[in-house]
Amino acid sequence: MYRPRPRLLALCALAAVPPAIEAVVLVRLGFVAAEGLSSQVTAVWPYDTYHDLRWLYVYHDSWPDFLAVLLLLVGFRGVLTTGLVALAWPAGVARPRLRRLLVRNLGLSAVVTVLVAPWALISVAASVVALSWVLLASLLPMFLLAPFLQRAAVAASWWRGLPSIALVGWSLLNLVVITVAGALCWSVPGWWTVPVALLAGVANGLLWERTVRVAVQTSRVRWSRVPATPIAVLLALAVPLAIPALVQVVPVGATIEQVVLGQRLPPDVGHAVIVLAGHGSSYDGAPPVDPNVERFSYRGLAGDGRPLPYRPGDTARSLESGAVLLETQVDRLHRRTGRPVALIGESEGALLARTYLAQRPHPTVDTLVMFSPLINAGRAYYPPPGADQGWGVVTGWQLRALLGAIRLVGVDDAGPDDPFIRSLLDDAPFYRNQLMCPVPGVRMLAFLPTTTATEAPPGDYTGIPVFQMPGVHGGLLGRSLVQDRLVHFLAGVPESRQRREYPLLQQLGAGWQAPPLAIRVNPAWDDRRQPDPSFTGRVCQPS
Repeated sequence: MYRPRPRLLALCALAAVPPAIEAVVLVRLGFVAAEGLSSQVTAVWPYDTYHDLRWLYVYHDSWPDFLAVLLLLVGFRGVLTTGLVALAWPAGVARPRLRRLLVRNLGLSAVVTVLVAPWALISVAASVVALSWVLLASLLPMFLLAPFLQRAAVAASWWRGLPSIALVGWSLLNLVVITVAGALCWSVPGWWTVPVALLAGVANGLLWERTVRVAVQTSRVRWSRVPATPIAVLLALAVPLAIPALVQVVPVGATIEQVVLGQRLPPDVGHAVIVLAGHGSSYDGAPPVDPNVERFSYRGLAGDGRPLPYRPGDTARSLESGAVLLETQVDRLHRRTGRPVALIGESEGALLARTYLAQRPHPTVDTLVMFSPLINAGRAYYPPPGADQGWGVVTGWQLRALLGAIRLVGVDDAGPDDPFIRSLLDDAPFYRNQLMCPVPGVRMLAFLPTTTATEAPPGDYTGIPVFQMPGVHGGLLGRSLVQDRLVHFLAGVPESRQRREYPLLQQLGAGWQAPPLAIRVNPAWDDRRQPDPSFTGRVCQPS
């Protein structure tokens, strides 16, 4: 009969206790949105450090606090890794002295923290804008670096040569375990999260045992003279530069402009329609084919009431100021056509239309269709430039530095202080709790690509009908089915469609989200308080 070795039992115990402790704290606080992270406390490098930094980037409110906690985390991670490695070291192989192993892992903990910090930072940015490609830009480098960094705790020349095929395999299994454990920790009810986190920690311990064994007993390292790890780091740094460019070239079919502005509406659509395109869009001023349809202009109206042409830079405005422009345009269009008005918005345009209905509703607007809205955006915070205190203050400054570096190589995208981004930060309680909620007297429908499922923590996210389709952000309108459903809805036909895989994708993404900032702790949101879906697990709760 097989009996586990005492050291293996001790390893599994050491790997299991910290995730269980974090799970106890999260369940006790009722912090349901973050429960999927608990299993990562003892994950194999670099995912454990990725876990630590995401918490730190969200939950600090001054530079001294950030630096003090950072030093504590580096020390904690170095000590814990020393214990895990010492217990995982294969029998029959000479192991360095414990003191030497501790010094080594404390230093490596600092190195891994520096290497992982940019990706943890981008993960927090993803929680602000709720875009799946931003989250992907934070995860792909982690997957690339993992097999290289997992040798660091045991191999003196870990920065040279390629990891073995076996180590790559264990690294991929580690990824699967983290993903499934995060889904299970979130899915089980209440205190059941704790035993699931405990078992996930045991799995982490077994992965440490296998990873250390493979790294120690690898007899031949391929390309042993090549600094493979620094090269992998440079390749990882290129990922955030490449993904925005790739997103721009992914074919998405017809645009919202082509579908609605490039043809006449059917006779059974009795509305005048305003089409609100997303961030980075442009408009040349050409009138739509149908006189009852207008393009929303981010520059406003000309003296004769026509929407002004605008450039991509003009979309960088606050949602509040955009709502003022939309109020004027709705009023002019209604007076010109005598028809009720329907709003069709995509991405930023969807949020702008919803902001308008919350702040400046016109009784003639009775229909809203949102394509690819940014669901549960604003889950993190950082203060405006010049502030030296406030939740996420270091995060804000590091994001500005990171975006500045990216712009040096020719990639220009919305910065962390773009007025649109600032709107998401400053009015986050509304966008987290009310974006997908009914408005009295308004028919509403949201078309959601399946990638939306990975953009926010799992759970209840809508109080309005949704039409879910496989696709990416901004890529649904090329489907004839979606175009038909849009026209049917404008004509008064109810529409909705939910796909079975959507909740599963939400759960599988649970462990990769940055923890949301609790609404109640941020003084900047004191005058905008809303119930917090991160704790209630539900949206559309009354204030």
